[in-house]
Amino acid sequence: MPELPEVETIRMGLAPRLLGRTIEAAHVWGERTARNQPGGTAALEEAMRGRRVEALARRGKFLWAELDNDRALVFHLGMSGQLRVQDGQRPRFRHEHARLTLDSGTSLSFVDQRTFGRLEVASLVDTPDGAVAGWGATRSAIPETAAHIARDPLDPAFDPLEVTRRIRTSRSSVKNLLLHQEIVSGIGNIYADEALFAAGVHGARMGKNLRVYQVQRILSEVANVMTRAIEVGGTSFDALYVNTEGEPGYFARSLMVYGREGLPCKVCDTPISRVAISGRSHHFCPNCQPRSGRKPKSK
Repeated sequence: MPELPEVETIRMGLAPRLLGRTIEAAHVWGERTARNQPGGTAALEEAMRGRRVEALARRGKFLWAELDNDRALVFHLGMSGQLRVQDGQRPRFRHEHARLTLDSGTSLSFVDQRTFGRLEVASLVDTPDGAVAGWGATRSAIPETAAHIARDPLDPAFDPLEVTRRIRTSRSSVKNLLLHQEIVSGIGNIYADEALFAAGVHGARMGKNLRVYQVQRILSEVANVMTRAIEVGGTSFDALYVNTEGEPGYFARSLMVYGREGLPCKVCDTPISRVAISGRSHHFCPNCQPRSGRKPKSK
């Protein structure tokens, strides 16, 4: 599933093509694509047609376009959703379920092989903290379907002290807490494992057992690793994630632990291990991230 770096890569690719443009035509071929829109495909097409895109915003993994009627077009990418931009008309992509044609002649296609993604036009609601809703947003209002999502570590209004407090008062594992989108958003398995490795913390440790500086370092490393991933277009393991031009991301080449079970740690040569934490895989180095929190004494 695309995580924050992949969604931000898509947002950056879309912004120059969409901002200030009017949606002249809208076609939705997939019923599942419009499953959350009251009235189905016809209502979704009508809600998009004729609207001007005023901003393209992201919070965590949620991406939306601010429209000129105080509503938002929300893109839920799901497991395999892609947003592909083309100049002029072209035949439908395989698994293409919706297409918007802009007044510039550019078309935006929603491609979704596994059909877990969807589009919807939703009302905007005020942000509880009164700050601009997310990266790229211009309003202190967020789509009501994403109002429960916490801010992400790259958001200018992110509050690391409050997130630290919430993590340190929990008996859940820190890996689970990083994946809890109502505490901190945008972090999935890949970047949680990479950040925990960089911070030297095992993902199974309970939040309440971590010191303030450890949680703050984890959050700092989350921001660092995701920033580096954005610089190379995110992480692609297969053809399901590509950017708006159909190109993959290259951060997989820089992964330290995720997907490297059995391979030597790039820091200490200890084989990378993998365990399940609440049903999710956690990749870690047993030497660099001891579960006890105490690194073994060097011989």
